[in-house]
Amino acid sequence: MGLNPEQLAEIEDQRAQSVPTRRVVSPGMEEILYQAIPILDHGFVRVIDYMGDDAAVVQAARVSYGRGTKSMTDDAGLVNYLLRHRHTTPFEMCEVKYHIKLPIFVARQWIRHRTANVNEYSARYSILDNEFYIPSMDNMAAQSTVNHQGRGEVLSGQDADRVFKLLREDSERAYAGYADMLNEDADGNVVDDSRQGLARELARMNLSLNFYTQWYWKTDLHNLLHFLSLRADSHAQYEIRVYAEAMLDTVRRWVPATYGAFMDYRVGGTNISQKGMAVLKRLLDGEKVDQKESGMSAREWRELMATLEREG
Repeated sequence: MGLNPEQLAEIEDQRAQSVPTRRVVSPGMEEILYQAIPILDHGFVRVIDYMGDDAAVVQAARVSYGRGTKSMTDDAGLVNYLLRHRHTTPFEMCEVKYHIKLPIFVARQWIRHRTANVNEYSARYSILDNEFYIPSMDNMAAQSTVNHQGRGEVLSGQDADRVFKLLREDSERAYAGYADMLNEDADGNVVDDSRQGLARELARMNLSLNFYTQWYWKTDLHNLLHFLSLRADSHAQYEIRVYAEAMLDTVRRWVPATYGAFMDYRVGGTNISQKGMAVLKRLLDGEKVDQKESGMSAREWRELMATLEREG
């Protein structure tokens, strides 16, 4: 994991501190606050701060005083109702801030979600570490022949060895060139007094997309759940999915009632179109329906049949 002994000691120091507060705290989130959850080969996710809990969602929905006006069972039922019927603003009352270390190509996917506050490590001012992502052999796959943005069969034998070697050698060579152009060590001291180094903002061009960056990423619970519904999905790219899955577990610890509703209605549920509902009603009535008479496209039909676990 990409944390040095000094950073680990700083985290332990943060976790050792305890401050009395009148604010609502989430016991589950307090257990993991500041801890780094390892991701990939050098990455991590850690919760830096948060605001609110399940009761804050309920309180906002009822615009009530204190921690709510009804029983915990009623509160969970209300959270289920809110999520099921796509009420969003009560979930916006909770916020969370993460510190994330991730490969640059994952960050470029991630930044497409424009509903967060982001502050990224700047290679204009600082020198990047010599840390880059190399996929494990289990994730070294060929291009899919049916999905233009996905993976197919896992490479094996000489093909896998060749790609693995190329990725590592190219990354090592890129960083060596980056360091040579900078003419600085990790502390910013000049290495060779006989020559002038290139500006950091230009030298960074030499690094490839598998090098690691870091950022603080702060968002509200509603937008976090939207992010997770897309990126913790089985169709998402593996490298961003493992981050999303780790963050989903922090949601489970933070707001268990919201997590349960999210797993029921977003992860475990499905959306069916008007045409799909018409097909479903006919199937329940015992009719035989095929794709051509359904009015659905072939892809929509396949997706509906997969949802219903039926043969197309």
